[in-house]
Amino acid sequence: MILADKTPNQTPHLPLGDQRTSPWYGKSIVSVKQFSRDDLTYIFEVAHEMREMVERIGTFDLLKGKILANLFYEPSTRTASSFTAAMERLGGSVIPINEVKYSSVAKGESLPDTVRSLECYSDVVVLRHPEIGASALAAKYARKPVINGGDGAGEHPTQALLDLFTIIEEHGQPDGLTITMLGDLKHGRTVHSLSRLLSLYDVRLNYVSPEILRMSSEIIKEIDEKGIPQSEYNELEEPLPETDVLYVTRVQKERFDDPEEYEKVKGAYVITPATLESAKEAMVLMHPLPRVGEISMELDDDPRAAYFRQMEYGMYVRMALLAMVLGKA
Repeated sequence: MILADKTPNQTPHLPLGDQRTSPWYGKSIVSVKQFSRDDLTYIFEVAHEMREMVERIGTFDLLKGKILANLFYEPSTRTASSFTAAMERLGGSVIPINEVKYSSVAKGESLPDTVRSLECYSDVVVLRHPEIGASALAAKYARKPVINGGDGAGEHPTQALLDLFTIIEEHGQPDGLTITMLGDLKHGRTVHSLSRLLSLYDVRLNYVSPEILRMSSEIIKEIDEKGIPQSEYNELEEPLPETDVLYVTRVQKERFDDPEEYEKVKGAYVITPATLESAKEAMVLMHPLPRVGEISMELDDDPRAAYFRQMEYGMYVRMALLAMVLGKA
């Protein structure tokens, strides 16, 4: 545990782990496949304590003197802001790089060289990149931790961690829950990573999507090998009544090569108050955001709507991860 007993007006003294023996010190985070169930328990314990510390005193100096480089090759509001807030809540500083197309990359610099240059000025790098496997490539050459902030249609491990933390904070342990994922399951890196994490628990997974946006057969096979029951649907009506967590995703226009194909499916599902009439009263409604019409704003005041709380939970999870890879938890 990292918390000490302090009043809200005192600067916390957080017991620090030995950097030489901390299991996550200096390690990159590029895939959810790195995590065991015990790892998740530890991460979420630290994240929960980060939440309590922020609620009590706001900011503290756990990572004072440390610098994070936010390297984003794709536009981002939530992920970039969340990591910035996480680092600054911990007393650290941030180098924001959000327009990579105007940087040395435009001159032909390779991704490994860009990352190796940035780590000369920072202690940890968060990378968002349009190509699958970019974070793993960067981590291979980097001397300091690289955290995958999303790589194309591949993975988004920190989003999956915050999604799972949301489920736990809102619903308790995932064991025994039915989670239904809806929308663009082909391109949605958030559902790819989350489904893999959930396969560490005793859950049932439902996938609802248009035919051309089905969940990857590779992921379905991978999860099936773990004995997790999975079902696919084209419509939400059948699985909704038994659903404990409904995870909605947007249809990602930027992932389509053919604009006409996007137009055919962009409004395939819209969640409204009428949609949820058959849903459980205790169901949790989630969305990684941004939404572009998949969930009616009329639902924002519904207690089941957790998507904005989900964003806040994300900051606590990223605070935990930064502390871990920098040897402070």
